[in-house]
Amino acid sequence: MARGGGQVSVYQVLGKDHPEAPQGKKLLSARLLALQGFGWEVFSITQAVRDWVADEGSNQGLLVTVQGLAGAPLDPHAVQFASGRDHHASKKPMLVLFTDDGRRAATLPSGFPAFPPPPEPPSNRTRGARSAESSLPCQRYPLMVDFDEIGWTGWVISPLGYNAFYCKGTCLFPLGQTMRPTNHATVQSIIHALKLSPEVQTPCCVPDNLFSINLLYFDDDDTVVLKQYDGMGAGSCGCH
Repeated sequence: MARGGGQVSVYQVLGKDHPEAPQGKKLLSARLLALQGFGWEVFSITQAVRDWVADEGSNQGLLVTVQGLAGAPLDPHAVQFASGRDHHASKKPMLVLFTDDGRRAATLPSGFPAFPPPPEPPSNRTRGARSAESSLPCQRYPLMVDFDEIGWTGWVISPLGYNAFYCKGTCLFPLGQTMRPTNHATVQSIIHALKLSPEVQTPCCVPDNLFSINLLYFDDDDTVVLKQYDGMGAGSCGCH
């Protein structure tokens, strides 16, 4: 196994003078890798970053080691670390940070739940609550997307998911401005309310403003790419 694989470990350096000593480093993440493989590997160093944010002076850097399994020696030519001078820019190691500037909470309407409430056991009371919910006016609800659950983690590096939101609710006459109706939707709701045309239904509650997200991913050449994808989430909902 030493010829074909090894363990890559990432440590937080606690003592810069003696980083190799047990008390001079703290293990953050470790993984077994095949030495014949290629591509990017992602290691979480969140705990180290938290320590550095709390105390800037504690930032002594990171230590990356590669060891053979069961102490077996590694061929010194089998493992090399990329540097900016000797390799393409796409092979430079990078640190990706996700920070919260507080704007996400500010964009939600007052009283808007951060996550939908857990489902209750079925009952007549629950069915009645669902009936009442279906009569609520058009509005936006959270929709947490986990890239692992939809099979995207094979190519997306980060983020691990995001809140796409979705639109739900009724668009009954009269349509107030809070429902952000189009002129066409207003006319359609009047036609439906007056039953002037039986086949005409109420307007639909749909996204009327979409937002983009940035994805860090591997392309077909195993190059890491950062790209903005438009129309990935519902910014607001309206009757159309």
